[in-house]
This record gives sequence, structure tokens and C-alpha cells, in this order.
Amino acid sequence: MEHEQPAAALTVGRAAALVGVSVKTLHHWDSIGLMRPTSRTRSGYRVYGAEDIARLHRVLVYRELGLPLAEIGRILDAPDTDARAHLRRQRTELTERIERLERMVVAVDRMLAAAEPGGMRLTPEEQIEIFGSDWRPEWVEGAEERYGESPQWAQYQERASRLSREEWEEVAAATHTLHQDLATALRTGTAPGSPAANALAERQRALLSTYFDCTLAMQVCISRRYVTEPGYADAFEALEPGLTAWLHNIVCANAAAQGVDPETAAWPTEPPTSRPTAGDRFPPR
Repeated sequence: MEHEQPAAALTVGRAAALVGVSVKTLHHWDSIGLMRPTSRTRSGYRVYGAEDIARLHRVLVYRELGLPLAEIGRILDAPDTDARAHLRRQRTELTERIERLERMVVAVDRMLAAAEPGGMRLTPEEQIEIFGSDWRPEWVEGAEERYGESPQWAQYQERASRLSREEWEEVAAATHTLHQDLATALRTGTAPGSPAANALAERQRALLSTYFDCTLAMQVCISRRYVTEPGYADAFEALEPGLTAWLHNIVCANAAAQGVDPETAAWPTEPPTSRPTAGDRFPPR
């Protein structure tokens, strides 16, 4: 025999709104015996009491965990069910689910970051860890502001979005090694135009080609900025005094040896000539 309406009983509409499901869902659960309210109004309408609402919440938890409705009903109606033990298991399972979802959110955030200007799938903290303490993540935004309309920037976005943290670490390590080799070559008197200097220039062009297809003419254009813009000069001079001009000279000599006139070399779609921005220090040198 079903109970009479308790003082705090809820109609199906109010119960549905309370737990966040539709009235149709509650009617369905009632029809299959999963969630049949135990009380009625004096007019004969079913209403949900406190115990019914508690059972509704347990149904929702199990449904969120992916259990079929039939299995949920068997669990809740088992005569030896330990409600507290079930709640503890539910809490553990929900906590694990939350952790999985949080990891998914991080993964989705990285995918979104890859679709944003810049395309780098690294957090700001990871960028500093990989590129060094003097790295500034805002340089990527500055570079996008300056080069965003160029096809080379589009190439950078597409390539950067594919690189994993491990691959970025390899790029950073290769950059560091090249810089050390450049400084050593200058200290030991390697002359621009020599085979050793040309090989270093080609290594630098290959490294630039990580980000976009860098031609000899484009490399010459970049090297001009090394000697004209303080951001570049400061970084190279910190490695070895005189390195800025020497690097520009070996790039130009290597280009000339391969038939490119350094005096007339031009960028395919020359970036706008505007005041230097933070992007002048990106990509990592």
C-alpha cells in the first residue's frame, strides 16, 4: 500500500526540476519500476518524498557513471545493499571521473591553443622551461602581430601546432648547440665564406626551416635584422662579442656562394616596416 502524501512531498514537475531531469524521464523511470514514487496526493497523483528524492540522486549518479538503467535498478533494490558503502564507491568513481575529465579539459585547451594565433601547444610555463628563463611567452603574440598576414606565419602556425613538447625540446637543444658552435667558430677565427662557416649558415637556415620554408634570400633578410635591431644584437652579443655582425656575414657569404646577391635579396612578401615589437625575438634564435 502506498503512503499518503508527506508534508514535504513534491509533484513530478517539481521533483524533475529539483534533480535536473525532464518530467518525461521521471514518467519513464516510473513505468519501468526504477523510480516509482511511494506517496500520493489525496487526489491520487504520485508525489516524491525525501526518500524518493534520495533514490533519484542515486539513480543519477549511477547513470552518470554509465550504468544501464536495469542494472541501476538491481543495485538499488538488492536486499543486502549497504547504502553508505554504495555512496563511498560512487564518490570514488565520481572523483576518478572528474580527474579524467580534467585531463581531457587540459587536452582540449591545448587543441584550442593550437588553433589560436601562434599555434604553439605549450603552456607559458613549459615555454619558459624549454626556451630558458629569458623567454617571454608574449613574444609569440608580438610575432603574430607583425607577421600575421604572411604565408610564412601561416606555415609556422601549422607546423607549431603539430610539435609535441619533446619535439620543442629537441628544437631548443638544437638552437642552443648551434649558438655555442657559432660562438666557438668566431672565437677560433673561422672566416665567412669558408666551408666551415657555410656549413654553420646552412645549419641555421635548416633550423629556421623548422618554422617555415626559409630560402637563402629570406635568411639574408633575417640576418639584416640581427645587426639593425637591438633585441637580436643583445642576445647574440651575450653569447660572444662580435657574433651579431659575424653571423650576418657568414649568412651573406653562403648565399652569395649559391648565387643569391645579398644586396638585393628580398623577402617574398616583405613584412610591414613598423617599429620593432616583442615578436622580433621570435622564433627562438
